[in-house]
Amino acid sequence: MTVQGLFSARANAAAQISAVPRIAIVGRGFSGMMTAIALMKTVRAPFHLQLFDPNSSVSGGQALASARSSTILNTRVRDLSVSVGDNDDFNDWLCSNAVFRAAVPAAIPGFRQIFVPKEIFSDYVYQRFSEALAARRDITVQVCNDPVVAIRRSHGNRFLLESANPANPLFDTVILATGYGLTAPDAGGEDASPVRAQRLVARPHAVLLGSGIRVVDQLLQLRDSGYAGQVTIISRRGFLPQSHTPNSADPVFPAEALPQSLPEIVRFIREACREAEEAGRSWQSVMNGLRKHARSLWRALPARHKHQFNRHLRAIYDSHRNRLPEAMHLRLKRELAEGRTVLRRGLAGRRGLSGLFFTPAGSTAEEVIHAERIIDCRCQAPDLSAPLMQSLLSAGLAMPDELSLGLAVNARGEPFLEDGSTVAGLFAVGPLGLGSLPDIDLVPEIVSQAYAAAERVGERFYPQVKAV
Repeated sequence: MTVQGLFSARANAAAQISAVPRIAIVGRGFSGMMTAIALMKTVRAPFHLQLFDPNSSVSGGQALASARSSTILNTRVRDLSVSVGDNDDFNDWLCSNAVFRAAVPAAIPGFRQIFVPKEIFSDYVYQRFSEALAARRDITVQVCNDPVVAIRRSHGNRFLLESANPANPLFDTVILATGYGLTAPDAGGEDASPVRAQRLVARPHAVLLGSGIRVVDQLLQLRDSGYAGQVTIISRRGFLPQSHTPNSADPVFPAEALPQSLPEIVRFIREACREAEEAGRSWQSVMNGLRKHARSLWRALPARHKHQFNRHLRAIYDSHRNRLPEAMHLRLKRELAEGRTVLRRGLAGRRGLSGLFFTPAGSTAEEVIHAERIIDCRCQAPDLSAPLMQSLLSAGLAMPDELSLGLAVNARGEPFLEDGSTVAGLFAVGPLGLGSLPDIDLVPEIVSQAYAAAERVGERFYPQVKAV
């Protein structure tokens, strides 16, 4: 499917496609759609954009995936704008939405501090994409549902995307926006258990795998749909998301010189949280302020400290940065206190006919947790062994980050090579760079990176045309 910008003449657009730069975005989750918006608003000269994703519908990707439309995002409206430099864009969009405004009258005149359903945010992102496209009569956008299995460098420093369509043209720029990985259509997190398993379970019992926002969201979905059985949450480290404050926690962070080693940083943050609470603030304010320094702190750490953080502290850090709205957190606490939901720390193993094999933390003995339903709510790290990633690594177009969490990238999303250089025209936006850029899986950071990448694309093709 090909779409022209507003008032674009089809004949003229078709004739110009071969004469203008061709840009491919692999992935149509939030990172991909955000990058498309940034390109259309930043590169002020003609180009052709092709969006690749095996899913036929536009979604929020793995991080925003949900089976129900009422699922609440864990980020306040004020931090979800897709317009760089205008933090109130999403709030203004909500204020102009008569249906939403009537449903949430208590937030008038603004919605900056509230949490909204994911479906509302997806509608906002897609509308901003449509508006950006409609405002550009000089570009075309094409959507392709064929999965990309490899990226090759061709003669003339262009890129060939290998997919089921052998007629794919060469591209001048390729932007990987696969998030945590592209999944095939209809792929879900729930594993269908054999009928025999249901007969072996004495009472209704569901097992949820994970420790982040998605596992809590799935638990509450089950309860809202009437599920009254026992639920067991299996978390490798035993942590679940903490709570947001009732009102906005303005970021604070000590102004002293920041420490350089991991133990010193941990002590520094703990002391800052203690001092904030003694001063009538909250530890959430400190964590919000930490985000402004996270990248400089991360860059300064030696490799061995990064590995220590990933093994021992990442789960704690994630539970404090990816927080739940207070109402959701209170429901979670009530579930655990009443015993209807149990949190178990340990490793989930293979599935059997009657449930899941499980190794508790601190033990080597494997046990079986009998359940008729097993739902995997874990956000998987980008799979560097996937054919698409392997094509880049084997061709020397990218390399893994120090922790092999994804690709080594700079702030613009350009993958680093062994000698510290980058490949012109290649970008990896969003969670693919999580091992290099802390918090690059959060909306504000993805928005900033998408615009930085778009500016670089504009500079490369049209150095004389100023970006706006």
